[in-house]
Amino acid sequence: MYFIDKRIQVICDNLNKLRIRNVQPITDWQYKKGFFLYPSQAESEGGAWEAFDGKTMHWYGPDEHYWFRGQITIPQELAGRSVWMKVRTQIEEWDDGKNPQFLLFLNDKATQGMDMNHREVRLFAEAPAGETLKVDIQAYTGTLHTEFQFLVDLYEQDEEINRLYWDIQVPLRAFPRMKEDDQNRLAIQTVLNDTINLLDLREPYSEGFYASLREAQAYITENLYEKMGGWDGIVATCIGHTHIDVAWWWTVAQTREKVARSFATVLKLMEEFPSYRFMSSQPVLYYFLKERYPALYERIKERVKEGRWEPEGGMWLEADCNLTSGESLVRQFVHGKRFFKDEFGVDNRILWLPDVFGYSGALPQIMKKSGIDYFMTTKLAWNQIDKVPNDTVIWRGIDGSEILTHLITTLGVDQPVSNFFTTYNGMLHPDAIMGGWERYQNKEINNDILVSYGYGDGGGGPTREMLETSVRMERGVRGIPKVRQAFARTYFEELEERVKDNRRLETWEGEFYFEYHRGTYTSMARNKRGNRKSELLLMDLELASVLAAAKLAYPAGELDRMWKTVLLNQFHDILPGSSIHEVYEVTKREYEELAQTAGNLLGQRLAALAGQGEGVTVFNTTGYTRSDVVELGRTDAKALADETGRTFPVQQTADGAVAFLADLPSKGFKTLKKAEAVSAASPFVRKDDRHIETPFYTVAFDEHGHFASLFDKDNDRELVKPGMSANVLRMYEDKPIYYDNWDIDMFYTEKSWPVDDLVSMKWTEDGPVRATVELEYKISLTTIKQKIHFYADSRRIDFENWVDWKQHQHLLKAEFPVDIHSDEATFEIQFGSLTRKVHTNTSWDKARFEVCGQKWMDFSEGHYGVSLLNDCKYGHSVRDGVIGLTLLKSGIEPNPVADQEEHVFTYALYPHAGTWRDAGTVRESCFVNQPLRVVAGGEPGAAFSLAGVEQANVVLETVKQAEDGNGTVLRLYESENARTQTVLRIPAGVAKAYSCNLLEEIEEELPVQDGKVRFLTKPYEIKTILLR
Repeated sequence: MYFIDKRIQVICDNLNKLRIRNVQPITDWQYKKGFFLYPSQAESEGGAWEAFDGKTMHWYGPDEHYWFRGQITIPQELAGRSVWMKVRTQIEEWDDGKNPQFLLFLNDKATQGMDMNHREVRLFAEAPAGETLKVDIQAYTGTLHTEFQFLVDLYEQDEEINRLYWDIQVPLRAFPRMKEDDQNRLAIQTVLNDTINLLDLREPYSEGFYASLREAQAYITENLYEKMGGWDGIVATCIGHTHIDVAWWWTVAQTREKVARSFATVLKLMEEFPSYRFMSSQPVLYYFLKERYPALYERIKERVKEGRWEPEGGMWLEADCNLTSGESLVRQFVHGKRFFKDEFGVDNRILWLPDVFGYSGALPQIMKKSGIDYFMTTKLAWNQIDKVPNDTVIWRGIDGSEILTHLITTLGVDQPVSNFFTTYNGMLHPDAIMGGWERYQNKEINNDILVSYGYGDGGGGPTREMLETSVRMERGVRGIPKVRQAFARTYFEELEERVKDNRRLETWEGEFYFEYHRGTYTSMARNKRGNRKSELLLMDLELASVLAAAKLAYPAGELDRMWKTVLLNQFHDILPGSSIHEVYEVTKREYEELAQTAGNLLGQRLAALAGQGEGVTVFNTTGYTRSDVVELGRTDAKALADETGRTFPVQQTADGAVAFLADLPSKGFKTLKKAEAVSAASPFVRKDDRHIETPFYTVAFDEHGHFASLFDKDNDRELVKPGMSANVLRMYEDKPIYYDNWDIDMFYTEKSWPVDDLVSMKWTEDGPVRATVELEYKISLTTIKQKIHFYADSRRIDFENWVDWKQHQHLLKAEFPVDIHSDEATFEIQFGSLTRKVHTNTSWDKARFEVCGQKWMDFSEGHYGVSLLNDCKYGHSVRDGVIGLTLLKSGIEPNPVADQEEHVFTYALYPHAGTWRDAGTVRESCFVNQPLRVVAGGEPGAAFSLAGVEQANVVLETVKQAEDGNGTVLRLYESENARTQTVLRIPAGVAKAYSCNLLEEIEEELPVQDGKVRFLTKPYEIKTILLR
């Protein structure tokens, strides 16, 4: 017979209406405008209460808080019934976390969050007549609308009707994913049809009605859920979840509220659904809750002990994995895992990053060395072009570390499988789960998919509808995947056992490049600069604090607080530049305060280390013995002399003095004495303003101030591509299809303008240390000023930039067309580097038209190449020999004024013989990013190096106090993909050295001999050494 399924749905709809009875509007309220955490605070603060009539009055936004108070007395007719309350406004659109949201208090207890997906709350399973509830509602308008009704209803839910409704509705929702002649579908349809045939709907709520209802219930229970139940050919392991963006279309302050609402809702639903299991990552969210609502937090701890709430995820929060430095990623795990271990006794084993915009090839090793065994994401299914070919896979990082990885495959309801997008905000719905199974690409090795279900991004979490669905799908009706509520850890451990020896389990090598959101390498440049500078400043402070520990206490508390600020702002919508304007007003203040606080602490320690005296003490915080240019500030010194008697001329400039100093000790300092001027003529020759010869290069500028020629004298070759100019700033039209501040689409190259309106060009410095030319440009509404420094003793050419950016939806690149032939380029990532093809042979290659690099990239042929270094940029491109560094991008959503401000940044060109390994590119990039620090004082001749590595390819990066305060930690990594017998020089008096994991857990003791520690470092391996 035709349309039987439609007939069943009609009856279902009838039951859905009948299950709600005795609706009574609650309209008598009091209110105050303002934000309060608790009913007691609302009572004592904010002035007098005002009456609010829910029938006639409105409340107003956007971005406003109100507090509503009332009371509900259970009427006699609802005695013993299931009594509910519904809270809503007139808004009925799709909710993305920006619409009205509420936190409900009953008798002063935080009870449940309420939003557009969670409007109902059960007050009593069996209501006592005459019972009065004090009702307080913390209300937030959201940011989309300006005027609201406040609509509250009290009602009865008929639980008998409710049960039968869901028993019929859930299997019926599986039909769209089943063929019409599927035998399981036909069998289910027959049972459902026979069930509704037993219903007598002529007189709802009559004795006859309930008799027929009970008969239908008994029939469907026996014939569907018992006789057709117990099937587990396909399993969906479902874990409740709410992805909460720490900031995005809202501020961190609003996220603190979202956490309370979302977690309260989870706790309330756990009271009603015993099988409900929930997980949430991001310890920072728990920290927020503990600060504001300790009672709610204690209830979570109880659920964790019961085995119903899973605190899991690895990091402090879901951080961006492209822009965040290696050391910061380590701290994400240190802080994240420690919090969950200390608070809940749980040792995280999963890195849970559903929404991050690409995953560095360094992550597998960082995970392994942080005690993480498994990785989960869904975001790669957002790729614009290519579909990742496996959903269960081994991910092998640049060092060879391997991590079992599973990509969640949940589809949206009614989403065709041909659209390979998947979601971490899954619906626990038969259609979505069956679609997820169809989408899953590794059925030959695994019959169990992981489903993360619940409303997210703006929080909220699972709904009663999802949990009612779970109750039915847990029965395992034949032909429909069987749901089980289980922890993500359980899923991964079982998955590992199932697939570990299967020869069909494939391996993905290197990075998980995300073919989308490439603009996040560049958007909100000021914020990215703040992050890079803060990361390095805190590392410098840690080193100085170790060096000065005998004179000044190690500032462990201050460092912990400042690191947590940095980690917070590495959230994957903050650091990438994809949050609203208000978020970046906060981060601006935070980075400024951090720079001042850390700068003061650092200055105190450097001064204490230098001590009194007539010398000039220069601190080198890198792990290399360093010969480099130092900015001395204002000084009357004509020259500086070191302990060997070598004299270095001082060159005065408008911005202060500079000098080139040699052999500054690694992770230490040297004190030089002021000396008389030495005869040091300028090594630079200029025949006119557009030509200069340096000790390394012959340079010709064109009429626009670009490099028409850059001839490398040492290597006897021209660097600039014939017929082109280098160091060309170019503005591109940047109007992405969808996500403005997130995206750069491949068609951006269709329209561009060179920055060639040269307002002025002036040589401002010419001395024994460097020659400098200053250029000023105008393009459209924007002004650009650039200082180009050529050095007497360094092959590096530095470009200091100041930009007053006034554009919308345009991006700025610095481009260097170089006469080098190669089909690949190398880019620094955390703790190593990655080589990527720069041709367009395949769709995967075409998609990588914009890629992320950290402090450097390199483009080389067999015996020659050029490195491009930077101090706060990340977006790069290489195509047809043109190297591009993306400097600025000015999207308009969600931040309409993104990047419209003044910017300062430096990039550097570093031509070299051989490869980047031969040239010491890693070393030079450290010098660009970690300037030498100078203190007036100290006794000339003093010098000290805390530690150093004899092998140049092993980078000593971090020196800090151990997390437990017992010892000093040194972190090193191998930078050139070379197995290396490493010799680490350590401070005198160190008795013990230990090799540790990244969490500083000891793995083995290392012998100390003659003040040195020897060990093998594998290619790209990270080593953490604890000294005591």
